[in-house]
Amino acid sequence: MGLRGEINLSRFVIHGGRPLQGEIRASGSKNAVLPMIAAALLTEEEVVLENVPSIRDVDVMLEIAGQIGAEVSRLDDRVTIKGANLTDAPLPSELCEKVRTSVLFVAPLLHRLGRAKLHPPGGDGIGRRRLDTHFYGLRQLGVTVDEVEFEFTAQERMEGALIFFDEASVTATEHILMAASLAKGTTTILNAASEPHVMDLALLLIGMGADIEGLYTNTLRVTGVERLHGATHRVVSDHIEVGSYLALAAATGGGITIHDTVRGHYWMMNRVFERFGIQLEIKSDRIVLPSGQTPKIQPDAGGAVPSVDDGPWPQFPTDMMSPFLVLATQSEGTILFFEKMFEGRMYFVDPLIQMGANAIICDPHRVIISGRSPLRGQTVRSPDIRAGMAMIIAALCATSRPCVVQNAEIVDRGYERVEEKLRSLGADIVREAD
Repeated sequence: MGLRGEINLSRFVIHGGRPLQGEIRASGSKNAVLPMIAAALLTEEEVVLENVPSIRDVDVMLEIAGQIGAEVSRLDDRVTIKGANLTDAPLPSELCEKVRTSVLFVAPLLHRLGRAKLHPPGGDGIGRRRLDTHFYGLRQLGVTVDEVEFEFTAQERMEGALIFFDEASVTATEHILMAASLAKGTTTILNAASEPHVMDLALLLIGMGADIEGLYTNTLRVTGVERLHGATHRVVSDHIEVGSYLALAAATGGGITIHDTVRGHYWMMNRVFERFGIQLEIKSDRIVLPSGQTPKIQPDAGGAVPSVDDGPWPQFPTDMMSPFLVLATQSEGTILFFEKMFEGRMYFVDPLIQMGANAIICDPHRVIISGRSPLRGQTVRSPDIRAGMAMIIAALCATSRPCVVQNAEIVDRGYERVEEKLRSLGADIVREAD
């Protein structure tokens, strides 16, 4: 199975200035399904993933799986993967460079073939993204790691270990969960990530026969089993996509209902929306942002300027910083954004300033926004997936002239059928060849 054609450069042309309203369904989680594609290769049997979003990063991961011998088929949102005949061919560099999660093929290849060689993974350019936690965890399980050549070998079955992460890394937690599932003995992961997509991967592994305890906590205990079997799993909905559309509706002064959500994934996000004076109705299977609300920053006690800080789950997700920065430009009052996890995520604020945002970039991690600022149409570029969506939100708020968002295909890496969903909410958006 190959990618759906070559990537053609494109741009969005957007006429903004109107409230967006309507109903959409949440897509399957990008950050859950990507590691699941790698995890499917832990067994020779067939693994079926349902509710798989149609995004470019999924295409790339499936292409990598196919390149190393897996049988891959797709029908609508249902993907079938069977890794009965894996090969030890090096993972292709041009594909590894496209996605961060390409590194997660190491654990399955080590268990199945005893060795793995790949190119350093790529992903968004939002700052340094360490692989040290991956290397540390694999070494603790007995893997030999050549960081220079990016080669990994396991002479025998991996051995369980007590592992303490110096950062609650999402992909490293996913990686060691996969590796430990077939290791000999028990592995305890301390300071593990517990994001919804990490837990959904754990549920898939359990469905495949893994013995994992401590779900939804930061201590995961994995007792290795001799083998894993096939399974069918429905991918959880994408809380980052949902948060982005909620921020979009609030910024444009509209209202939205999003179906197929999981209530427990939005408690912190809800608290931050309250900081912007926006009320949500969080139901068991949907979220409603009623129309007619005017965003207004709620000061902290004593009239102090409030802040939005990101952090590991259950704190505010780093991927939501960019959309909320745009919401702040359309909110009355002043607020500080403190991006603690990546030093490159705030670079997209410069185009926002060109569009009319009242923003002060304090340093690579902190930005102060004072609103409400009328935004005007400009030609801007999507620097990464989340900033790309944020630029679309800004364009939908802009008036006076159309806005052009270049590098539109980068948004396709993480958001399914974005212009189709936006048009269903009343957006004036078209995609053109760039």
